[in-house]
Amino acid sequence: MQVTDVKIYLRENDKLKAFATITLDDCFVIRGLKIIEGNKGRFVAMPSMRKKDGTFQDIAHPINNETRMMIEEMVFNAYEETAASGEQISERTDEEAHEETHEEME
Repeated sequence: MQVTDVKIYLRENDKLKAFATITLDDCFVIRGLKIIEGNKGRFVAMPSMRKKDGTFQDIAHPINNETRMMIEEMVFNAYEETAASGEQISERTDEEAHEETHEEME
């Protein structure tokens, strides 16, 4: 399995740096990844949903460390390139980014 595409949607926020959408093997899209600046450094948070008790549960995530590291490397590289290019901060919501990616796939 390979990450074949990464889209970054920058945010102006101290902790939430960007949303990311990744494509696996040119045939499977995962939206809603977040690049977070945490107390111990930057990390990629997998897509999650809020449960009734207020906690969050990942809805998609790697099941081994090698896959997690590969995804993080690709997302961080795309984030650095996007941030360095001086692209504008995306005003799009994650849902709008989702719709754009869906339209591109059609």
